[in-house]
Amino acid sequence: MKKIGVLTSGGDAPGMNACIRAVVRTASYKNIEVVGIVAGYEGLINADFRKMDSSSVGNIIQKGGTILKTARSKRFMEKEGRDEAYKNYKKEGIEGLIVIGGDGSFKGADIFSKEFDVPVIGIPGTIDNDLFGTDFTIGYDTAINTVVEAVDNIRDTASSHNRLFFVEVMGRDAGLIALRSGIACGAEAILIPETKTHVDKLIKQLERGWKRQKSGHVIIVAEGDDAGGAFKLAELVNQKFDKLETKVCILGHIQRGGNPSCMDRVLATRLGYEAVLALLDGKSRVMAGQVSGKITFTALSKAVKHNHDAVQSIIEMAEIMAL
Repeated sequence: MKKIGVLTSGGDAPGMNACIRAVVRTASYKNIEVVGIVAGYEGLINADFRKMDSSSVGNIIQKGGTILKTARSKRFMEKEGRDEAYKNYKKEGIEGLIVIGGDGSFKGADIFSKEFDVPVIGIPGTIDNDLFGTDFTIGYDTAINTVVEAVDNIRDTASSHNRLFFVEVMGRDAGLIALRSGIACGAEAILIPETKTHVDKLIKQLERGWKRQKSGHVIIVAEGDDAGGAFKLAELVNQKFDKLETKVCILGHIQRGGNPSCMDRVLATRLGYEAVLALLDGKSRVMAGQVSGKITFTALSKAVKHNHDAVQSIIEMAEIMAL
């Protein structure tokens, strides 16, 4: 293998640049050319390629976002778009592909590899941590620490004014950001897509806190919660519980940005390094992950399945801690 391509796809995640850096420098050490594909699968369709070497990835390990840009490509979902992408892939002389992204990115990579027999290795880059086959995804640690810092600040105001705050965090299909940050912040309740939201149960929790004269309450809500999000949930609660002034805070895209944490930088570096070695070893259609400190490879088709059982095992603990 003499030339490989690397792209970032889907939502950006802190640590993607550290991963690009690791891929490029590992490949360069192995005398392999690296082509950076700009804006994910769209760049493959548009032949938007950038030659990369060790110098081109200097001073990026600490930066959030992705220097290769990212996008969600509707054209790549169609056979015509993938045909165009493969034509450019072959014309450029690329022999293997490394895809840094999440669920949708891996589904696209798996289809592309099947259709054209393209060697592909996936690297889990998503703040949602919703992939099977790795303990943590690149960007997750940074995102939850961003949430924790923000909620700690919000709690100061909640306690000072004795208010009830509904804080909405990212997690349209998976509630792992809400769950872990909610535990770390001592949230009174954590509401996530994996579980049914019972408004009456939530109100009983708030009533107990009111009787104990708790000064301020914070409820963490994943955006995909089945009650319809923080604003809708606040409205439902206020209809039956009006003892506390209610505020809603949507954290939004601050969770995606910022300098990656030490954990994300190290994880991204290790997975980028291992992904290049996996291509050279003839592996394909697998995701490089880290489980219990060891590098593992999981079929892309399996990696995209969210591990709901792992979530359920933490929920009871979170509820007990909120008493």
